[in-house]
Amino acid sequence: MRTRSPRLLLPLLLLALGTAPGCSFRRLAMTGLADSLAGEGPTVFASDDDPELIRDAAPFSLKLIEALLVELPEHRGLLLSACSGFTQYAYAFPQADAELAGNTDYARVEALRTRARRLYTRGRDDCLRALELRHPGVGEALLRAPEDALGWAEPADVPLLYWTGASWGGAIALGLDRPDLVADLPAVRALFARALALDESWGHGAIHAALISLDAVPEAMGGSRARARQHFERAVELSEGASAAPYVSYAVGVALPGGDRAGFERLLEQALAVDPERDPSQRLANAIAQRRARHLLASAGALFAGAPAGGDAP
Repeated sequence: MRTRSPRLLLPLLLLALGTAPGCSFRRLAMTGLADSLAGEGPTVFASDDDPELIRDAAPFSLKLIEALLVELPEHRGLLLSACSGFTQYAYAFPQADAELAGNTDYARVEALRTRARRLYTRGRDDCLRALELRHPGVGEALLRAPEDALGWAEPADVPLLYWTGASWGGAIALGLDRPDLVADLPAVRALFARALALDESWGHGAIHAALISLDAVPEAMGGSRARARQHFERAVELSEGASAAPYVSYAVGVALPGGDRAGFERLLEQALAVDPERDPSQRLANAIAQRRARHLLASAGALFAGAPAGGDAP
């Protein structure tokens, strides 16, 4: 028997669930599907080595998750999957496409950046809904007194803290001209700080990798190159050199603004030297990071035109 496409099967499944007799059976079936998507879905995508395949497949998966959330609005695993999914899609595709387009089409670049920012915000809102279910009032507390808002969090909350920070931080990075977004930066720092304190090794050093970019911002915004370097070194150590992302983040966040072209190129070459098969769970993340590294290397001449000499990269 020929296997049917998931694109055809899943809408039929939802239709069947919607017409199934008995509310309790319908909800039980939807909950089972939601649990499956929240559990296995992210793993399947993360281990893929074909970004273009994921570009085509992810929107369908995300809309399916949103459809289920209409019926199961308090499913925390599904909310986390939506948040992480929208965040990763925004970074891997519209934001990356804007960077790859360079200065060739200003209108297209701005449209892509705007779309990425909206997707980050969409993901952040899902994460905040999950946080509110976990601890009512935390959203307001993060805005009012972020340093005191997360003392209740436990190690099991680290994925939620991380993805809330990543989605929120992504929106801020693409909205630096919007004071309403930039004002939320302390909340993002608090989310990552709490996640780091609870489990710094989570995600093979993913929290440290995210903090490279956060601490690479100007000191006036709370950044510190010294801290960024510490996070870089720890991210590489915890990933055992199997992640390309820390090298790219440090190259863009520290070496590039510091005018260190030699360090910039060396870091990107190290990113490209990472073997994607060393850690299958990071295949997709490495494919995306290495695609970005190749583009940045090819653009180094233009990026460093007229830049002063520097030398801060490891």
